[in-house]
Amino acid sequence: MTSSTISDLLSKQNTLQEVQVKGWVRTFRANRFIALNDGSTLNNIQCVVDFENTDEAILKRITTGAAVSIKGTLTESQGKGQNVEIQVTSLEILGDSDPESYPIQPKKHSFEFLRENAHLRTRTNTFSAVMRLRSSLSFAIHKYFNENGFYYMHTPIITGSDAEGAGEMFHVTNLNLKNPPLTETGEIDYKEDFFGKETNLTVSGQLEAEAYAMSLGKVYTFGPTFRAENSNTSRHLAEFWMIEPEVAFMDLAGNMDLAEDFMKSVLSYILKHNREDLEFLEKRLLDEEKTKPQAERSDMSLIEKINFVVENNFKRVSYTEAIDILKDCKPNKKKKFKYIINEWGADLQSEHERFLVEKHFKCPVILFDYPADIKAFYMRLNEDGKTVRAMDILFPGIGEMVGGSQREERLDVLKEKMKALNIDEEELWWYLDLRKYGTAVHSGFGLGFERLVMFATGMGNIRDVIPFPRTPQNADF
Repeated sequence: MTSSTISDLLSKQNTLQEVQVKGWVRTFRANRFIALNDGSTLNNIQCVVDFENTDEAILKRITTGAAVSIKGTLTESQGKGQNVEIQVTSLEILGDSDPESYPIQPKKHSFEFLRENAHLRTRTNTFSAVMRLRSSLSFAIHKYFNENGFYYMHTPIITGSDAEGAGEMFHVTNLNLKNPPLTETGEIDYKEDFFGKETNLTVSGQLEAEAYAMSLGKVYTFGPTFRAENSNTSRHLAEFWMIEPEVAFMDLAGNMDLAEDFMKSVLSYILKHNREDLEFLEKRLLDEEKTKPQAERSDMSLIEKINFVVENNFKRVSYTEAIDILKDCKPNKKKKFKYIINEWGADLQSEHERFLVEKHFKCPVILFDYPADIKAFYMRLNEDGKTVRAMDILFPGIGEMVGGSQREERLDVLKEKMKALNIDEEELWWYLDLRKYGTAVHSGFGLGFERLVMFATGMGNIRDVIPFPRTPQNADF
């Protein structure tokens, strides 16, 4: 007999059929009622054991966390909260669980405790819902780009360049760290290393994606990236995933159109396909909000936030206009902001971004034409000589969601910008080649996948939306 998923069984209308299901015991009550879950849905299916005709040794082995295979008859449920249940005819223990040491007991656990047991935390409703949503968002992303003529490319994980210029990169080496080869000046001689040069784990696949866009037209990357930033905040990971489309012959306006359509598409997908998980996480978030002071509570529920993005046109506002709005707003004048906006050129913080979205415009916002001094070298310089064709998309509750730009396609301008920032031309000779041989207007953006999953699930800590978080002093599992 072929096993069914619990999700399928709970949706069946026809009862009195023989079924088989495999999963993990959530609870076992009165030597009779097994609540079984297999990860396909939030909901357990109740399996009713005929304890009088079941071996007592088997009954003792039915404990929380045990893996079991059950055959029986799907019947209309006599209890509340479920339409069907299984009257068990045979039961096999596939894997025992020690009830004394099993960490995921049927009670409320702190997220900190569950991070310490990340290998088992998806056996809780919260984390199974989060990871199903993560999977659906991944699929929706690939689906969108595939349906819109993009080619999926795998950019290098090991790189010799620092795309962001931040310098916070993990080194990759095959040298003997106890006795590395040295140059005549006493520095490590990376010519003796595996790649013959100093290499790192990538912080972005953008530069390589630009190369492919300038021959294939429309490409995107979706892969792991790394940053050695010694930060323990709720928004930082050392290993995370990035989505980065790059498109030839597309200017900043086209980039904004693409990013808005993309975000609405992937969020619409989960509204349609993950409603049960979203409703569960929304209730969890509402319960959490009740414990916060009134001033810190969100004005919108989880599903309202997602609909807020899907149903509203994104307002396009220049950085200069946004600064004027922020300088004159009440929170700034009354010094309610943690970071007071005094002058043009300030780097906007999450509190400023959220004010623009949630209080002033009351819709998602795309800010564009940022000061060149606070943006990356590869962004196209505007005619005013002080701003670049950058854009950031701002969402409620989280602030910046997407960052992108029209890329600098002029060789002379790009060289000047690199020189001003002490970026070695020899290191990026191939990137400069793109401006020598058939240069053209092109644009792209980056989206931190975990940030999107945080927004879509309402989780407050980025460590809770990736299977095994990598953070300072933590590389368990």
